[in-house]
Amino acid sequence: MITRIGLGLGMLSIAANTLSAQQWQDVGASGNLSSGTSSYNNLAIDAQGNYYVSYYDVSVSKGSVQKFNGTSWSYVGGAAGITAGGATFSSLSVDSSGKLYYTNQWAYPNAGMEVRKFDGTSWNQLPNAFTTTTNYQASAVAANGNLFVYGSVNSGTVQRYANGTWEQVGTTGIAGGVPYNAEMVIGTNGKVYVCQNASGVTVYENSLAASSTDPWTLVGGASAGTTFTEGVNATSDIAIGADNKLYVVYSSNAANNRKLNVKKFNGTVWEQVGDANFGISNDLYNVSIAVTPAGKLYVVASGWIINGGKNTVYEYNATTNTWVTFGGDFVSDGTALYNDLQYDAVNNALVLTYSQSGVRVKRASLTPACNNADPGTNPGDTGCVSFTYKGQPVSYTTVRGQDGKVWLQQNLGSAQVANSMTDTDSYGDLFQWGRWDDGHQLRNSPTISIPSVNNPLGLTGITSFIIGSGTSNYWWNTNALTDKWSGENIAAITSEIGADPCKAIGQGWRLPTQADWTTAVSLEGISNPTTAFNSRLKLPAAGNRSPIDATFTYEGQRGYYWSSDVANSGGKYLYIGTTIANAGSGGPRAQGQSVRCIKETSALGTSDIRHINLGIYPNPTKDILNIKVDSLIDTVSVTNMVGQKLNVQFSNNQINLQGFPNGVYIVEVILKNGQTIPKKVIKN
Repeated sequence: MITRIGLGLGMLSIAANTLSAQQWQDVGASGNLSSGTSSYNNLAIDAQGNYYVSYYDVSVSKGSVQKFNGTSWSYVGGAAGITAGGATFSSLSVDSSGKLYYTNQWAYPNAGMEVRKFDGTSWNQLPNAFTTTTNYQASAVAANGNLFVYGSVNSGTVQRYANGTWEQVGTTGIAGGVPYNAEMVIGTNGKVYVCQNASGVTVYENSLAASSTDPWTLVGGASAGTTFTEGVNATSDIAIGADNKLYVVYSSNAANNRKLNVKKFNGTVWEQVGDANFGISNDLYNVSIAVTPAGKLYVVASGWIINGGKNTVYEYNATTNTWVTFGGDFVSDGTALYNDLQYDAVNNALVLTYSQSGVRVKRASLTPACNNADPGTNPGDTGCVSFTYKGQPVSYTTVRGQDGKVWLQQNLGSAQVANSMTDTDSYGDLFQWGRWDDGHQLRNSPTISIPSVNNPLGLTGITSFIIGSGTSNYWWNTNALTDKWSGENIAAITSEIGADPCKAIGQGWRLPTQADWTTAVSLEGISNPTTAFNSRLKLPAAGNRSPIDATFTYEGQRGYYWSSDVANSGGKYLYIGTTIANAGSGGPRAQGQSVRCIKETSALGTSDIRHINLGIYPNPTKDILNIKVDSLIDTVSVTNMVGQKLNVQFSNNQINLQGFPNGVYIVEVILKNGQTIPKKVIKN
């Protein structure tokens, strides 16, 4: 287990250069990294997106560490084998400046824990953290650079390396017995946590500044899991979120077929996350867990007996409260041991190392590669756009409508473009008129009665779906024709203006008006749910949510799509019924309905595009890009090849790319006339 590093931006080159979402591909060269068989793998990722993997290298009978710099793998320190002898039990950590720490069991007949630090040039051996036999071990680095290590010595002991010496952290005997499969994480709250197996899965905490007499506290006052004694490969694992929430994954006992369980500590007790005892097979071992800054959870495990020991990654679906396979049923094509799963914040991807004879490292992007280019000018042409929704980066498909405008081709909150009018993965979220991405739109959001201030100004802290017992108690029920759903962001809300959730997508995006829907219905030939799906907009029949009791109706039968316009009865929307498509329908603002977004600048003709001359030079560039264009520039954005926007400096028609990794980027120049022009540039 490694210390979690903060967010960054950049680009990583893989063997295939670009990756599709949810597809596992080799990092660097395909096949094994090691020259022989391997075991005891550990994975670490630094703030710049470099990958480090350590393992017991059987070919040299020593521990080795390799680094992937975005292009290729190489031995850290210049050669394989950095330990004095065999390096079975081990851990790998990286600090915020990129310094590496590697611990391992001192080879027989010696006893203790060896610790090495790589300072950028060479490996330096620190004093042994323990001098007696240490099997299971873990390490993590605090924000101040102090290294913490855990060893199974004296039933579980933690040491801190500070000012050139080792100091005991808290009392010994953390496990209260013989500990197995220990892991360690450090939070931003000044605490260190140890997860271990000893008569059950337990998590203990202490202060980073604890002395040798400060006792360890059992988190939650109870065991996170159940007792199991399968041995070295029956691993448990711990992860910590950006909000310091703790998550633990473990295998159940034999009576429950040794399947997977994930628990979260909610501040008071450990609670189950998703299904209990899940997994596509029994006898699941070699577990690891990763959490994104937005709280998205992923776990990996290998089937020890069933499915040839292959490993599978699972993703937690918060909407359905279930665990589903991620990137296919299996990652490996053979028996996979010593899984270590980590989140790569630089590229918004999952990275997995495991042993399959030798060392394997694979990666899967969490968002499709997207250059944020608008669709072509022909109706039906598609493109994509990346933005942040529900606190996570997403990429949505866009389409050129028959009206010449650019639309999202999927509903806000959906997982994909509709495959049919009843495709539940395409339904997305259901918004109340005038509200934004605050959580109320989730299909499993809780309900609340109307706020005391019954307009957007009364929504502070409210993330629930608002219900009422009658029209007089509906959300924002004044139905004033002066009300608007057009605010740029939450800061722009007033008693008469709600924030437009489409504005978060980027420049020019907004909710459609009644007129936009009327034109689309006519030109796309929409007259019922079937023709709505068959249109270029691919509108599914997502149903609605009742303003009275929040129940769902007409899912898979009818479509309800908000516009930004008001009605005497609340808000205007497009109603797609069995034999009708009416863009002039009006209904209560508290009713939950789908949101589909349109781009303000999308109606530009091809003649407008041809008449704009844009130059970006030098290309390739080292640091500075100059922009020359015969029109006024509004804004400029830069994204990497996985669709992440960079925080770049732009002034005097110059873009400063200093400090960003070499690679390919997309520069979007947004002009004052609303036109967006993308250009591909190379930094080297």
